[in-house]
Amino acid sequence: MNDRGIWVTWYDLPEKGREQHLQWLHGTYIPKILKKPGVLWAAHYANAKIPPAPRLRHTDDPSVPTGNDYILFFGAETAHAFTTGAEHFFKNAPSKLEADLTPQDREMLAMRVGERTCVFIEEARADGPEAHRRGGKLTPAACIQIGSFNAPGCEDELMSWYGDWRIPALSKLPGCVGIRKLVSAVGWAKHAVLYEFASLELRHENMPKLRTIYVEEGKWSDRFVPALLHAPQSPVVGARIWPPVEG
Repeated sequence: MNDRGIWVTWYDLPEKGREQHLQWLHGTYIPKILKKPGVLWAAHYANAKIPPAPRLRHTDDPSVPTGNDYILFFGAETAHAFTTGAEHFFKNAPSKLEADLTPQDREMLAMRVGERTCVFIEEARADGPEAHRRGGKLTPAACIQIGSFNAPGCEDELMSWYGDWRIPALSKLPGCVGIRKLVSAVGWAKHAVLYEFASLELRHENMPKLRTIYVEEGKWSDRFVPALLHAPQSPVVGARIWPPVEG
């Protein structure tokens, strides 16, 4: 697959105007971005409000925005599909992604609260047992879990943890559609991991099984995972609201 760049935005919305915003996002904004060169897919998720594990550390840096109610994804051939554009910096031109936005578009985008963005590059990918549910499409599955974090002083161990255990384990987990390990080109979090599941129910049913199937690796996780520094409320579990989930 050639969708190696992923632009992710986490944000909240005020209650007033929320439904209008979502209608605009799904009917106007997403189709507009999908017409940009190199952009291949989009997916929008609502936070399922699953609390992060107590062992995880989260940044208390006040400069890191805290929005998490919605997660918007765009996938592209490369991360460069999401650049602001050279002319923005030496001619003060609008961003490539914003050049054709209308006043209404800008008004709607301004509704976002606590907006946090990252542009990621794919480091590794694996299919899960439910990969056939994609139906040949690139769009992520009905349920996702995305963690975004930094790994101060332990990046070599992080690469081993994902490459030698976590990704192979998830690739065998019932209900899992796929796994991607990502690294950041733009944004606070240098690392992210995107898990895809066929449904929220299958995610809830099967994720706890990892600890019983892989006992020794679970002990490794207990020691290592608290060393990571997560973005606010990371990881976020989301249910896809666009495109609509079939069935």
